[in-house]
Amino acid sequence: RLFVEPGGHALSRQKIWLVIKDYGRQAGIGYITPHLLRHSFATVLLEHGADLRSVQLLLGHADIGTTQIYTHVTDDQVRASYRKFHPRS
Repeated sequence: RLFVEPGGHALSRQKIWLVIKDYGRQAGIGYITPHLLRHSFATVLLEHGADLRSVQLLLGHADIGTTQIYTHVTDDQVRASYRKFHPRS
């Protein structure tokens, strides 16, 4: 088991969700969920040059189309950078 309670028992997915939610509140981030962390993880990987297939494997997606959902964020950032820095944008 990766996440265990002090007694050695596995944490349930609900308990992990509550722990993440509590840490987000304590850190002043506000409402945070495991899905938000997962989405952020994928987005950061793609922003820093990871290929889509690698991200698919890391997230455990059976279909590459599911992973492509995360690419819209990086596409938007590329467009914004182009508009900001390209002399003919």
